[in-house]
Amino acid sequence: MAPMNDDTERLREKLAALAAKRGFLLPHHGALAAGAPEVHAAYLQMYDALTVAPRVLSAHERECVWLGILVAIEEHVGTHHLELFRQAGGTDAEAEALIALAGQAGALSAFRFAAESFPDHLPALDPAQAYARSIAALRGPLSDSTVHLALLAVQAARGDHPGVAHHLRAGYAARLAEEAMVEALSYLIWPCGVNCFLEACEVWHGLMQSGEVTPSERFAVWRDLPGQGAYDTQKGTRVAGFGEGPDQSA
Repeated sequence: MAPMNDDTERLREKLAALAAKRGFLLPHHGALAAGAPEVHAAYLQMYDALTVAPRVLSAHERECVWLGILVAIEEHVGTHHLELFRQAGGTDAEAEALIALAGQAGALSAFRFAAESFPDHLPALDPAQAYARSIAALRGPLSDSTVHLALLAVQAARGDHPGVAHHLRAGYAARLAEEAMVEALSYLIWPCGVNCFLEACEVWHGLMQSGEVTPSERFAVWRDLPGQGAYDTQKGTRVAGFGEGPDQSA
């Protein structure tokens, strides 16, 4: 076996240190560290800021949201979140409730379908109330805020935009912190991709613009910012990176 040069040895040491610190190491770290080290460094910073560094949610709330997401998208890789759920005091009863809620999330669209398709046969069916009863039956020991935050993320992970809107409205009605709802939705960036988070934020922005929810002063800045959306050639602007000034040419 040929001896390692200094760069190769540093790479080996870096990956070994990451594995020791993390307690495990998924294989994509090796690919990025070896083939795109600058991207890997940015990846680690983003991961820490998004999923490790404390923000608004407690450790218990955070891992409850994560468990709901993992079940909703049937992701088997995130086993460390189950360990973190336990470390944060998560119980068997709470885990069972979160799994049941993630599975039940589709009931909202089912109730909507039935109410819209069979109004003559089911005139008394109220989708929102029926959904609320099903959630109440399954929530177990979970708090109201944990239920709404977990289901907000679950509905976004499922791509159910009316479901996202439902839990955003419920969150505002329950006076949940907007930052807490951002945190719950932002976790989706990792397992589901940025576009999943983007679409949930489009729903949220629409609710603010329509007046269905009333944002705080800080979030009203987001609501009122003009020109949000995909690139439009009719505006005559130039596509650029976020680090470039508007006066710079391509």
